[in-house]
Amino acid sequence: MTRWSACFAALLIATFAIAAEAEKFAAKCVVAGKPDAKEDKFAEYKGGKAYFCCDNCKAKFAEGPEKFAIPANLQLVSTKQFTQTKCPLSGGKLDATKTVEVAGVKVAFCCENCQGKVAAASDDEKKELVFKDAAFDKGFELAKKSK
Repeated sequence: MTRWSACFAALLIATFAIAAEAEKFAAKCVVAGKPDAKEDKFAEYKGGKAYFCCDNCKAKFAEGPEKFAIPANLQLVSTKQFTQTKCPLSGGKLDATKTVEVAGVKVAFCCENCQGKVAAASDDEKKELVFKDAAFDKGFELAKKSK
């Protein structure tokens, strides 16, 4: 019986370790684009937080956040601070069968026309079509915090 208890305990510990790793903070720096943004290096942005790899990047962002709107908006979604509520191109109701992955984020659209426009674009054009301020404001909202 103790062998089973030891196996069960080891399995439980491994499960918690995997869950903790899954919850680990991960984001690309809004300015440098490197995947090493730090949770304690951030600036308030659109009701959320934009994360950076260093204080220099944070200072560059503070000088002109509009220059970094696309990567900042993308980061707000990839860190689950914002959720998609409408089509970023038309503002229309989402069709869950019409999706395109944009920089690692699954984005839904209202119709085949909007989906096709983004799907046919280059990677940089996709990010601009979906995450520039006008599209972002049309299609995404600050996530509701659970109580």
